[in-house]
This record gives sequence, C-alpha cells and structure tokens, in this order.
Amino acid sequence: MESFDLVVIGGGAGGLVTASGAAQLGAKVALIERERLGGECLWTGCVPSKALIEAGKTLRRLNRAQGKGFTFGKVKVDFSGVMDQVHETIMSIQPHDDPDRFRKMGIDVIEGTAKFSGHDRLEVNGRTLVAGRFCIATGGDALVPPIEGIRGVPFLTHENFFDLRKQPEHLIIIGAGPIGCELGQAMNSLGSKVTLIETLDCVMHNDDKELACMLHSFLDEEGLDIHVSTRALKAEKIMTEKVDEKIRLTCKKGDETFTVDGDALLLATGKRPRTSGMELEVAGVLTGKSGIQVDATLKTSNPRIYACGDVAGPYLFTHSAEYQAGIVISNALIPLLNRKVDYSVLPWCTYTEPELAHAGMSEAKARKTFGDDKISVFRYELKENDRHIIEGASKGRIKLITRGNGKIIGCDILGAHAGELIHEYALAIKKGLSVGAISGLIHAYPTLAQANKRVSDRYFGEKFFKGKIPKMVQWWLERTRPKH
Repeated sequence: MESFDLVVIGGGAGGLVTASGAAQLGAKVALIERERLGGECLWTGCVPSKALIEAGKTLRRLNRAQGKGFTFGKVKVDFSGVMDQVHETIMSIQPHDDPDRFRKMGIDVIEGTAKFSGHDRLEVNGRTLVAGRFCIATGGDALVPPIEGIRGVPFLTHENFFDLRKQPEHLIIIGAGPIGCELGQAMNSLGSKVTLIETLDCVMHNDDKELACMLHSFLDEEGLDIHVSTRALKAEKIMTEKVDEKIRLTCKKGDETFTVDGDALLLATGKRPRTSGMELEVAGVLTGKSGIQVDATLKTSNPRIYACGDVAGPYLFTHSAEYQAGIVISNALIPLLNRKVDYSVLPWCTYTEPELAHAGMSEAKARKTFGDDKISVFRYELKENDRHIIEGASKGRIKLITRGNGKIIGCDILGAHAGELIHEYALAIKKGLSVGAISGLIHAYPTLAQANKRVSDRYFGEKFFKGKIPKMVQWWLERTRPKH
C-alpha cells in the first residue's frame, strides 16, 4: 500500500495540469494513464485537426493567388503526405507531454487502468494507492448515434480519422458542429466531395445563429453539400458498378427521404464522458447523463474526489479543462481558498475559414436575461476593415452585445483570426469594462484588431451622432460662427 497526497486519473489536458501544478506545490503525486499522455487534444483532437485545417488553408491560399500576380500549374494534393505532416506536427508537440518530463517533476507516472477499491484508495497494476485527494480527468469517447445499421459499416470518428492515408472521394459527415464543419471544410479544400448531415436547423448550433448561418452560406459557396433539419435513418454497405464498396446513408428531411452514397463516413455527433471501468460506485462517486456530478468547487459526491475536463463537463474544450484543473489544485491543496468555477466569460472558437468565436453572453441569452429594451447589439462588417481587405479575408462580421450604459456583456466574431481577436473582448467582459475602454484604446493601423475598435465606435456613433448632441453642437456653432 502506497500513500500519496493526490492521485490523478487521466493524462489529458486536465490531468496533466492538475498533476504538474500539485507537484510544483510540493504534493506527492501519482498520475495514472491507460494509454498515452497528452490525451485527445494531442493525439486525435486539437493538434491534428488544426494541422489538417492548415493544409486546407494553404491550398486555398495558393488557389486564390492564381491570377493575382502569381502563375503556376494546378497544385496536386498528396493526401498521404498531408497526413504525414499532421503526424509530424503531433510528434513535434508530444515532448511537452512526455512521461519523463513529469517524472522529473517528482510525479509517479503509472501506465495502467485504475479501479477504486474504497473511498480513499484504488488499484492499478497490482498496486494499492491510498490518497487524501483524487482527481478524475479521464475525458470522453466519441458518441455513436443510434442509427440503424451503423455498427455494420466502417465508420470513422475523430479518434481514428487521422489514421487515414487514402483520401475519400466522397466523405459523408453526420454532425455539423465544430468537428464536422472544421474537418468538412478541410477535406473539401483538399479535393474530397463532402456532404454534411445535421439534425438541427443550423450548423454550429451552440454559437450565435446569425453568424452560424453566415458561415453556412460561406461553406455552401465553397461546394460543401449541407443538409440541416435532416435525420440519418440507416447506414449500409453497398457495391457499385466499379465493384467498389460504398456506404449508403438513408436520410429524412421533413417528408422527403433520400440517400447519400460515399466511400467514407465520419461521425461528428459529440462525445460521451468516459466513466466506466473505474468502479466509481465503490468510491461513492455519482454520475449522470453528462458525466461525473460535481459541485461548483469541482468536488464529487465523495469529498476526497474531484473531477475536471470532458468527464465532468459542461464545456468540452481543452482550455476549459485546464481552467478547471487550476480550480482543483486550489481546492484540493489549499481548501481555504474554496474557489468556484465561473464560465460566464469562457471564450471558444471553431477554426473554420473564417473562424467563429464567442465570449460572454450570446444575444439570445442577453435578451432573455435583461429584456429586449435593456441591451444593444452593434455590428461591424469586416469588409470595411482595411487589414481584412489587404489580406483578402474580408468575409465576416463582429457582433457586440452591451447593456444600455455601454457595459460589454458579449461578443461573437465570424472572421479571419477570430480566435485571436475575441480575447480583447473576453478581457473587457471579465473586467466589467464598457465600450469606451476599447474605443478609446489606440489600435495600431492597419491591423485586424482595428475591427474590435470599429464595432465599439458604433456605440458612440448611435449615442453621439444620432441624439441630442449633434443639435447642441449645431446650436453652439451657429452662435460662434464668424459674421461677415
């Protein structure tokens, strides 16, 4: 029996931050991972998807350059080579999550599957670990929707998509959320025909609907075949005249039933928390539909055990897992702090081109919370910003949501580098700033960030140029105008 101050189960983003932070505070830490450190983000999520997206962007830039001072032949895509580059990117980042790096911090890194044998202990590789505190950060698995025949076809998920070496001629994707839209656009750019099937009435349904619909139109223009308000009913293997095995998906939209035939099927329908196999009931840890149940301090029903990341939710982002890990470290090791999670300003971004980013309250939530007459919404078209024009990236819009006094409560951006631009507004919301703080800040010219200033200027445009002030200025000018 071995004793630790903290035992962390799961070596993804949440688990690694928790373990390393606790070790740096002097705690005796064990970190258990059944597969490989780095988790989904490194191996099957953020890193490989963004590398593939970058390949698609590169090809789009080359195609746009034709006829704009550059002349070259048709660019050929070596899909296997693209995927090799994706994996080279993974391996260039992997040292950040190498087990030896964490062992050098004094962490006992254990490869194996953990099972609780009591409220204060667990078993792994024949070892019994007893700890004053535990953190469960086991992540989630790809969700397989209940479609007739789905288990009988060779479907892909984000967990094995990046093992592809042969490019699909026609990729069918079920789910038009971040994974579906990002990978769909990337594969379309690289030359695959892509069909997106979405049950709900809009792509990117967790984002601002106005901007999500704009993104939908941009993807349409690029040639993606998108079907919203459409349900996948059945999946089956068929043989074509060329004796190739294909996948046929039968779908229903309203009263219409139709089929789509492709040579690859990607399920991008979300994730389910990974809670099985740990004997959580033995430890007295309660779970629900969304995963392990935690309170605002991220403590489970067992006061010794905390949980963070995808296994606990509610947001399935690497950066939210890292944020939660900081809360766990504080509360587990410095309980007097009693920190509670606050997701009110949590930013996120989907890395399509253009990107779609969000921070704070959505327009819909703001209207529901405060009332239509208590908020203002300001829009700025990126085609009006000089740097966006210069870079040939003028598609998109910024939406800024404020209270009547100008206090910023939310922002949504559809545009180039929206994921970078959103942080200026995330900080403003976090600090309770008004639009004057952004509008009054000098932004370098020409930059993409000037768009943030321009949308803030819209507040003053309405307040100062459409109200009583212009009349007051005119009254004053008439009385001070030189007489001839």
